[in-house]
Amino acid sequence: MSSKKQPTFNRSDIELALTKEFPNLNKSQISSAIDSILESIVDAIALDDKVEIRGFGTFSKKYIRPRKFINPRTKEVSYLGETATMHFKPSKSLIEK
Repeated sequence: MSSKKQPTFNRSDIELALTKEFPNLNKSQISSAIDSILESIVDAIALDDKVEIRGFGTFSKKYIRPRKFINPRTKEVSYLGETATMHFKPSKSLIEK
């Protein structure tokens, strides 16, 4: 089995790409636009909605089952309740690129 390392794309890469695409906008305008988009996605996920961006991917909430764990130092058994995380599934066209 070969694991193919996928390239990462972070916030600064998005800002750089948008600066090239829209040279008439300054960096603070682009940064505030990215902030508002990410904030609206996070708010929608918090309300158990699913956010789909065509050609990019889908954001959804994923629940992690409750589990117990043992502290290796004290051997104390603790329990962690159900937790939720944000899950991203890229679209097929994004994977191909």
